[in-house]
Amino acid sequence: MTLEELKERFTQCGLKSFHALQVYHWLARGVVSFDEMTDLSKQLREKLAGEYYIPRADIERKYCSKLDDTVKYLFRMHDGQFVESVLMHYHHGWTICISSQVGCKMNCAFCATGKSGYARNLLPSEMLAQVQSAQADAGIRISNIVLMGMGEPLDNYENVLRFLTLVSSDEGMNIGMRHISLSTCGIVDKIYDLAEKRLQLTLSVSLHAPNDNIRSRLMPVNSRWNVEEFLKACRYYLNCTGRRISFEYALIGGVNDSSECAEELAAKLEGMLCHVNLIPVNNVKGSPFRPSTPEREQQFLRILGKAGINATVRRTLGADIDASCGQLRRRYEEEAAHV
Repeated sequence: MTLEELKERFTQCGLKSFHALQVYHWLARGVVSFDEMTDLSKQLREKLAGEYYIPRADIERKYCSKLDDTVKYLFRMHDGQFVESVLMHYHHGWTICISSQVGCKMNCAFCATGKSGYARNLLPSEMLAQVQSAQADAGIRISNIVLMGMGEPLDNYENVLRFLTLVSSDEGMNIGMRHISLSTCGIVDKIYDLAEKRLQLTLSVSLHAPNDNIRSRLMPVNSRWNVEEFLKACRYYLNCTGRRISFEYALIGGVNDSSECAEELAAKLEGMLCHVNLIPVNNVKGSPFRPSTPEREQQFLRILGKAGINATVRRTLGADIDASCGQLRRRYEEEAAHV
């Protein structure tokens, strides 16, 4: 609930509105039980516990990288489902990459999450719980959020919008929209809807190919909305918000990393306010795809730069703990099946 909704509910129940503010502040601090709200009377805490519940993200497993400060969490939700989050340290502060669904429907060929299937959407409070649980465990202040974990955020559109409202609330965690990135594989109708909201978040779009022939092989969503329709929606979003778009491009050896692909991509993005994030594809168990060579990465980068397209190769964090989402949940479930 938002603070105003909580105040209204409390008033209807005969409680004071200032009690709602107290509860809301406790929730923003990430408490997981009404018993922790020590400035409320015991009677009120018991009443709240009888009528409400606080969604939790309990740490089932935790992996800390020996290479950097990256921490990967496998969270257990109230129904026994698992989601993954990754906590990363950059020079500008702590960033968390969270999940928006349990699994994913999109079934991208190179992604570990889709291979485990889709279970359900996450509630706004379950997304919030991932942020709060990691923050409490690490004893740090998270300043940036990336919706790029398990799931397709725009396939869980309403819940994601509510999460954004809650996490950016002045009385809540107060993480501003400019510190939030949302990633999509290309749910075009929802990109148009999001553009109309004119939020100041960063839209990261998974392109991964410069044409329909390659992209359809990698991403089934391309059969619903092709590259031209996808980029048209991106331009509309850019015009509505004035916010630079980040194009995610996983470099896959021998598939989409040729000089011709780079030249075609540069032509498609000409004139757009954008940044291309080149990503060495992950080695996923059972996948035939392998990362590009460093030489191919640099050649791809040079071609984009020569065409005036801003691009960088993403720094790999947590490589020793399989920090990309989907791998940990899948491995855990495979282990459990053999117990």
